[in-house]
Amino acid sequence: MKRAATLSALACLLAVTAAAPATPQGRQDTPAPTPGAAPAAANGPTSTASTATTRRAQHTRSLLDTIPRRGVLRVCTTGDYRPFTHLDPKTGAYSGVDIEMAENLAKSLDVKPRYVPTTWAELVGDLAADRCDIAMGGVSITLARARSAYFSEPTRTDGKTPIVRCADKDKYRTLAQIDRPGTDVIVNPGGTNEEFARAHIKRATLKLHPDNTTIFDEIIAGRADVMMTDAGETRYQAKIHPELCSVHPDKPFSFSEKSYALPRGDDEFKAYVDQWVHLATHDGTYRKYEDAWMK
Repeated sequence: MKRAATLSALACLLAVTAAAPATPQGRQDTPAPTPGAAPAAANGPTSTASTATTRRAQHTRSLLDTIPRRGVLRVCTTGDYRPFTHLDPKTGAYSGVDIEMAENLAKSLDVKPRYVPTTWAELVGDLAADRCDIAMGGVSITLARARSAYFSEPTRTDGKTPIVRCADKDKYRTLAQIDRPGTDVIVNPGGTNEEFARAHIKRATLKLHPDNTTIFDEIIAGRADVMMTDAGETRYQAKIHPELCSVHPDKPFSFSEKSYALPRGDDEFKAYVDQWVHLATHDGTYRKYEDAWMK
């Protein structure tokens, strides 16, 4: 009797087990919810939808989406660095190679440009503080700036070279000839010109001049002898000031590249600007703007 009863009970147990739904291999059974507790998040379609929503939210944070919705491209520019950027104090209008490029970039995004005044000392900080979307106007790529901002694909190569009164063009050809007692080297503060001058001028007198739009007048007037700036700027200033000569602009003292500074971390916007620069520098667009100012 006992054996028969045992076999009957075992048969019942096997029947119940067979009827229960199988648990997939490697998956834990979900415990029954506690009364009154919020239901646990599902691992199926709800989780996938949540991930997609998060990705869309991240995508819309890019300036590539924000700028067209806003209708304005905010451009930080100093306005004091011809031929790349120049602010006319009488009209308040900006002009220059990179102002033309800003107009072109804005058009490609179906928006209008809005220029945000800045200085060389504050340019990267203004960009990081979201006062603008891009910094344009003869901006040189430096590792110090690259710690706080992205840089686009370069637009041109450049380097520091002297600009002097034409009567002195053979007198100040080398750094050794420039860095001598009795020579007055003038420089605008806050940018790569000052950085270069302080690194190489030890014996000559270094004079800071805060207004980069009138700094070349100081050389013409004899209140300074030399300025070392980017070769592109020396060519342009020699063009509009016959009294001044650019010294070996084809063989500058240093190597640098001009580019556009972008907010650090916005990879989508950087990819777009990189592609735009690549096309503009290969289809003749950038050369057309540059030739209009340089020649």
